Amino acid sequence: MSAESGCGCGGLGTETVILSCSGAADVGEVADQSARLLTRERAGNMACLAGIGARIEGMVKDAKEAATLLVIDGCPTSCGKKAVEAAGITKFLHLQLRDIGYRKGSTPPKEETIKIVSARARVMLGETSGTGSGSCDSGQGCGCSK
Repeated sequence: MSAESGCGCGGLGTETVILSCSGAADVGEVADQSARLLTRERAGNMACLAGIGARIEGMVKDAKEAATLLVIDGCPTSCGKKAVEAAGITKFLHLQLRDIGYRKGSTPPKEETIKIVSARARVMLGETSGTGSGSCDSGQGCGCSK
């Protein structure tokens, strides 16, 4: 993955990439905040799902080349999963919040819920600690070049 892609969505410099629904529903916010927590805790680096949906070449390439790609979807519509598949990405883990008991319209984005979702994601990623394979040396958790 190239550092030339810039900060935020490309050149992630990590083996684990996290894409998240950031939809308008409460579960979209939980999914988004869980991905951000995972990034802060260095379990991986969050990337831009909208960029995947828009087929931004470098972002799709980075997602395809990730050793591990995790997609977190809030509601059963699974927009994240559909966007990734439509971009031709076939190798990824998928965490659907409904599958772990959270329902659209009845899941306020509370800190406790976000921590539970993040912990479930860590299990899927094969780790249990707050430090993972993320390697962003900038301390920003965004994959920025040094």
